[in-house]
Amino acid sequence: MHVCCHQFRLLFCFVFDQHFLSFHIVCGEVSVGEEEGEGETGWIEGAAILLSVVCVVLVTAFNDWSKEKQFRGLQSRIEQEQKFTVIRAWVKVIQIPVADITVGDIAQVKYGKVNDLKIDESSLTDKDPLLLSGTHVMEGSGRMVVTAVGVNSQTGIIFTLLGAGGEEEKRRMKRKRKRKVRLAVSVRIAKAQDGAAMEMQPLKSEEGGDGDEKDKKKANLPKKEKSVLQGKLTKLAVQIGKAGLLMSAITVIILVLYFVIDTFWVQKRPWLAECTPIYIQYFVKFFIIGVTVLVVAVPEGLPLAVTISLAYSVKKMMKDNNLVRHLDACETMGNATAICSDKTGTLTMNRMTVIPEPEAIPPNILSYLVTGISVNCAYTSKILPPEKEGGLPRHVGNKTECALLGLLLDLKRDYQDVRNEIPEEALYKVYTFNSVRKSMSTVLKNSDGSYRIFSKGASEIILKKCFKILSANGEAKVFRPRDRDDIVKTVIEPMASEGLRTICLAFRDFPAGEPEPEWDNENDIVTGLTCIAVVGIEDPVRPEVPDAIKKCQRAGITVRMVTGDNINTARAIATKCGILHPGEDFLCLEGKDFNRRIRNEKGEIEQERIDKIWPKLRVLARSSPTDKHTLVKGIIDSTVSEQRQVVAVTGDGTNDGPALKKADVGFAMGIAGTDVAKEASDIILTDDNFTSIVKAVMWGRNVYDSISKFLQFQLTVNVVAVIVAFTGACITQDSPLKAVQMLWVNLIMDTLASLALATEPPTESLLLRKPYGRNKPLISRTMMKNILGHAFYQLVVVFTLLFAGEKFFDIDSGRNAPLHAPPSEHYTIVFNTFVLMQLFNEINARKIHGERNVFEGIFNNAIFCTIVLGTFVVQIIIVQFGGKPFSCSELSIEQWLWSIFLGMGTLLWGQVKSSSFFKLAMETQKEEIPEEELAEDVEEIDHAEGNCGVARILWFRGLNRIQTQMDVVNAFQSGSSIQGALRRQPSIASQHHDCNKYFYPYTCSVFLFYCFYYCGV
Repeated sequence: MHVCCHQFRLLFCFVFDQHFLSFHIVCGEVSVGEEEGEGETGWIEGAAILLSVVCVVLVTAFNDWSKEKQFRGLQSRIEQEQKFTVIRAWVKVIQIPVADITVGDIAQVKYGKVNDLKIDESSLTDKDPLLLSGTHVMEGSGRMVVTAVGVNSQTGIIFTLLGAGGEEEKRRMKRKRKRKVRLAVSVRIAKAQDGAAMEMQPLKSEEGGDGDEKDKKKANLPKKEKSVLQGKLTKLAVQIGKAGLLMSAITVIILVLYFVIDTFWVQKRPWLAECTPIYIQYFVKFFIIGVTVLVVAVPEGLPLAVTISLAYSVKKMMKDNNLVRHLDACETMGNATAICSDKTGTLTMNRMTVIPEPEAIPPNILSYLVTGISVNCAYTSKILPPEKEGGLPRHVGNKTECALLGLLLDLKRDYQDVRNEIPEEALYKVYTFNSVRKSMSTVLKNSDGSYRIFSKGASEIILKKCFKILSANGEAKVFRPRDRDDIVKTVIEPMASEGLRTICLAFRDFPAGEPEPEWDNENDIVTGLTCIAVVGIEDPVRPEVPDAIKKCQRAGITVRMVTGDNINTARAIATKCGILHPGEDFLCLEGKDFNRRIRNEKGEIEQERIDKIWPKLRVLARSSPTDKHTLVKGIIDSTVSEQRQVVAVTGDGTNDGPALKKADVGFAMGIAGTDVAKEASDIILTDDNFTSIVKAVMWGRNVYDSISKFLQFQLTVNVVAVIVAFTGACITQDSPLKAVQMLWVNLIMDTLASLALATEPPTESLLLRKPYGRNKPLISRTMMKNILGHAFYQLVVVFTLLFAGEKFFDIDSGRNAPLHAPPSEHYTIVFNTFVLMQLFNEINARKIHGERNVFEGIFNNAIFCTIVLGTFVVQIIIVQFGGKPFSCSELSIEQWLWSIFLGMGTLLWGQVKSSSFFKLAMETQKEEIPEEELAEDVEEIDHAEGNCGVARILWFRGLNRIQTQMDVVNAFQSGSSIQGALRRQPSIASQHHDCNKYFYPYTCSVFLFYCFYYCGV
């Protein structure tokens, strides 16, 4: 609890240190100190400003604290996902979280696990036989006894030393508290945003003196680059902030000049010393108005909206089996255009079985099978009883090996009996499986001094090394190349065409009388084999995968299969999944063919050659991790398409690390993936299922849409509030919206709106459009239309109430009120109507693609409904009971009803605004345009830039025909060439480019266009 309170206090200080709040603190203090003539009530406005600042800080700090709490829970979840196989009571094999390992446990380690068995520790331990936590098993498998855990392990000792150094650093930094707060909070937030495991920083010597101080700070500061979306938002916020600062300065200058000219020039009043305090109060009032304009203009809520949206998405994605390690990967998936997926376990169920069921096998052949499979499969691969009665047996370890072990159980043979007779430590030599050799071999030493090697692996690879084959009666006969070709055609290819993975089992004997072979030369050992059998292993396609791939294709995402299986098996599975369709002109290549096509005569990879292949490539079979990395890098570096490809990759092996790192988003398998692959990934699929990737795409696109919704809402408020404050101040020398009221509006815009709009759940409709381009502007044309349209309506309403409201409601005018005048009903109505328009426009902002039904799915977001209802209740309290602190006067029921009606008008205006365009479009001659020609036009329009749709194309066509007819008439009248008139047929792209000419019938002030031009929107 103490830690949580300490972190909240740091976050509170960090938020309090923001510049826009500092302005308000100064304004509040000045306002408190300068109210000399108001007696007991003079302090109220200043105190209200300070209280509002505290409220904003508390809400923002609480949001940051909640976000960090979620990230700490995420880190804990990542740690719990790391399972380790241990043996307890010498017989019971269980899988437990790494944190639950205790001293005395017998842990099974194998290739691919963190703590990996070819381990090079000589530089650290010389000849110490201990395995150290944090090292990697590079080859082999085995067992180890745990002798130290936690702070007593080697990694724990290092972290303890780092922690001690950190405490010393904290004690030194106490002398500079402000700097310490900033640094500590920035590091905490950066670690939370990374969502990844802690990275060890290099130890710094305390004896380094002051010269190492800067190096220490650099080592502690985060170096994570901003994502594409965060970069766009930061740039936009800075640009809009500069425009707001400029408008704020202009506002103050105009107010001061107006006051000085009117007082000392027009009225010709002399400067009196006794009037100086009054003049100062006016100047302070102008300064507060300028700060009010600045506060409303600066969109400091944009980063908060990104953070909230990502934090919310990450939390919900965990329920969809996506464990996000790096936050930017979530938003990047919204841009994904290609997915390079593994086959086994991702597209398939990873529940492998040997089919068809074996028939009677001669005893002498059966003995080879039983011994070969039992000892030539990793001893960490086991088949355990089902957890529940009636369930399926549990496969632990390599799934292909489990399928072979299951074959022995189907043959009524127990592999464990063989392993008990030949324990793992009795194996003479093991050539472990890797992606290069695609085989595994185990050497046994017999009692007579002879050796026997058992091999298993990809059928076409092992068969090439076989010189003999066992006949039906168990005798070895010569195995010629012609025989091998017959087996390939009659056995392997038919199995592969049905989607079966074929594995060849073989052996070789080394007589006792011969010289002992050179065991380190694997190529000479694993040759001259005798083929025992070729088995077909079925790994059924997950039933939900074909539909998921269809959704990806409909969403503009290309799915490619990258697998180590042979090309026939890969092609069959790809067809079942829907990656390939009969009759389509797509490529299916093997790794060797792929490398041959992309390399020049010198063996160097050329990007131009890759660019000729990857657009049509759908299946890459018999590929290595290097091939996968080459493909991913080639797609990312390609310049064939206008927009850079955004590639997601799945991987489960240690060697998949480079491809996972190179990809824009790397997915590691949570069940079958090695710890090395998980460390290199951005997202961990806890169920190893391709459908979880599709859900990640939905969440990624939802993040973009959520930010766009918030941006559409906030810019509308910004435009209206800045123009109202600026115009009102210049005309009436007072802002219709007071500083405290602006703080409330700012709270609605930033914190509450970001919570409401950034927590919208995703829908299937997100997969019905193409991906967002990396260079796509944040504000689309439809969003700009909505922003300007609703700003136009709100400005009309506010200015009408401001300059004619007192006549309509028969109340006293609030314009040109004297200094320190009590709150007026007039300005309270303006404030109340302004806030209610924002509240109802928040509902409009839920749709950014021109949808008509803005209420669709609104009740699926409880946070949105709660915030809207809560904001309305607080607004009632502020208006009815806020009094002088909030510059409000009580309103009657009739005035409230009018305010609500004008606020709801934003919903009606949104419908009218949309309907008018559709009505104009539908009046064109629709039947004159062939569907084929219309479809071609639709394809030409860039989806990310516009959403013009069929109606707008018809509208453009109609305008084009009228324009052409007028040109012909003018040509006749002037006697010029008719051909020139008929020749000027603008393309659909140029018509699309002139979208604003026909679809923005209203205009805004020069200031409005200047702001958006200046901001680069």
